[in-house]
Amino acid sequence: MIQKERNSTPLIGITPGLCALASNRSKTKREPTLLLEERYCAAIEKAGGVPLVLSLAASRSAIRRLMSRLDGLVVSGGNFDIHPSYYREKPLRALGEIQPRRTEFELAMIGVALERDCPVLGICGGAQAINVALGGSLYQDIATQLPNALEHQQAAKKASGGHAIRIQPGTLLHRIVRREYLEVNTTHHQSIKRLGKGLVINAMAEDGLIEGVESLGHSFVLGVQWHPEAMHRKLVAQQSIFRSFVASCRQLRRGTLRNA
Repeated sequence: MIQKERNSTPLIGITPGLCALASNRSKTKREPTLLLEERYCAAIEKAGGVPLVLSLAASRSAIRRLMSRLDGLVVSGGNFDIHPSYYREKPLRALGEIQPRRTEFELAMIGVALERDCPVLGICGGAQAINVALGGSLYQDIATQLPNALEHQQAAKKASGGHAIRIQPGTLLHRIVRREYLEVNTTHHQSIKRLGKGLVINAMAEDGLIEGVESLGHSFVLGVQWHPEAMHRKLVAQQSIFRSFVASCRQLRRGTLRNA
């Protein structure tokens, strides 16, 4: 009985950041280090999944092998930007740090996950990555391109909330959180501009910026512009995002086991 329960627990990959810091004693760069805040793993564990911090596999075949073993994919946020060449635009001066290796990995992982109809949850920059993977574009810098927008960089309020969003009725997100308005944290200077293929808006800020997207053509593909993992311990609505995601991953897991 214990073995059966263990086998039905979904294995969920989480994309990490990549850092190559210089040594304090020399200018020589150290070996790149994978970075991921513990709260991502805690949110998945609390929802009933097994988190796996992913390596940034280089080859397409390695990525396919990796995805074949996963029941779900979380594309985490990070303090970096997706280069606008991925959506056929030239970079603005306000463009932030670029991490080509991470971007290539995340876009490839999303692509394979979508092919398999594997559940995907994109958080902050992860939501933007889902949109770009499906052919959409981004505002490279909100303050530059939308000067009348709200302040969307409020890192000090990550554990509580920075502004309200309106959730579109009839969407997956609305069914998950069961409310029309939600207070969310906000730590981003970029935002979704043109929607990717098959995506619909499920949440917007008061200034009209897109705060959430989801796919009409997949079982569970959800992108949220905020960080629910930073609020999941206290707020039921934020917890429910991970519970719903893990439940979808469990369904894939059980289907895989039945067909094995």
